Amino acid sequence: MTAPGPEPEDVPGLEPGGSVTPGDVPPDAGQTSGLSHPQPIPSRGPAIVTFVVIGVLVLGVAGFFVLRALDLL
Repeated sequence: MTAPGPEPEDVPGLEPGGSVTPGDVPPDAGQTSGLSHPQPIPSRGPAIVTFVVIGVLVLGVAGFFVLRALDLL
């Protein structure tokens, strides 16, 4: 598989066979890998709030069953 870019016969400055003349730079080709900028680190706030809400619900349900077992409800 070749890199995307112009056809060698359409690019000026190439010698027969596709090599570059001395002192000349090769043509630019599209870059298909890598990121243009660093990805932001996601916030941990929503995850912590979710765990706290789930913990409160679990404790509430467990407390209900404990009080129910002791005939206090």
